[in-house]
Amino acid sequence: MKGIVLAGGSGSRLYPMTASVTKQLLPIFDKPMIYYPVATLMLAGIRDILLISTPRDIERYVELFGDGSRWGLNIAYAQQPRPNGIAEAFRIGRTFLDGKPSSLILGDNLFFGSGLPQRLTAAAALQNGAHIFACRVDDPERYGVVAFDADQRPISIVEKPRLALSNWAVTGLYFYDGQASDIAADIAPSARGELEITDLNAHYLNKDCLVVERLGRGFAWLDTGTPETLMAATQFVCALETRQGIKIACLEEIALAQGFIGADDFARQAASAPGSAYGRYLKNLLGDLEIDARPISLRVVSA
Repeated sequence: MKGIVLAGGSGSRLYPMTASVTKQLLPIFDKPMIYYPVATLMLAGIRDILLISTPRDIERYVELFGDGSRWGLNIAYAQQPRPNGIAEAFRIGRTFLDGKPSSLILGDNLFFGSGLPQRLTAAAALQNGAHIFACRVDDPERYGVVAFDADQRPISIVEKPRLALSNWAVTGLYFYDGQASDIAADIAPSARGELEITDLNAHYLNKDCLVVERLGRGFAWLDTGTPETLMAATQFVCALETRQGIKIACLEEIALAQGFIGADDFARQAASAPGSAYGRYLKNLLGDLEIDARPISLRVVSA
């Protein structure tokens, strides 16, 4: 399976913070926002990733990630000149995907929870149909909303409804079979002029091949597109990391746990890391590796 991170848009809701920098490079506590969606794809076992951003910002991501090889990834880049909708990512990434199953994640989404890697791995094993996740929210009118029948099967998905039929919002993480680009090519723009991801999901729903997995208690999904949600995400990550002494979305740690890089590669990166809290964390993990033969993957519990 291949992955796409959509990190476009103008970030207008975060202005003036985004006047000179794309929102996905703003920090969530101790690391750039974009680390969190990349970490989520890595936890799903995905190594081939296409990062889509604006012409203004694409080089900043190249500077940050390069080709991804330091984490055992293969990262490619593409431009989205205008924010024409989430589903456009499958048109832009058609050549990259080459008919393979894929996962798309939005660049401002953060996921956390015990058991999350297992759920992601299961979704990434998909070969036919689509698999999406839903979370309960208090303001469903801001999202794509999925409604269920009495047997808890999805029966409708509506984008930003005036009157929501449920409080289950579709998150910004999607898994599709190899037909996603072909389906996206036939989607017509919505009334607001965008290629809606909801229309892509509705296509699979109408074909009775859409799985909607609900993330209940114990899982966190944060959309960090406003000052309030950005602050909430920072406070959330800060509280967890400082309380438990772990790092969320530590790409080097996940790469090692997933077998994307070896212990020697990790050791070189940890030894050369700056003296920041993040760098000290890598060095502490390196110390654990040197004195403990147990797999470091035991410490990786979520994105």
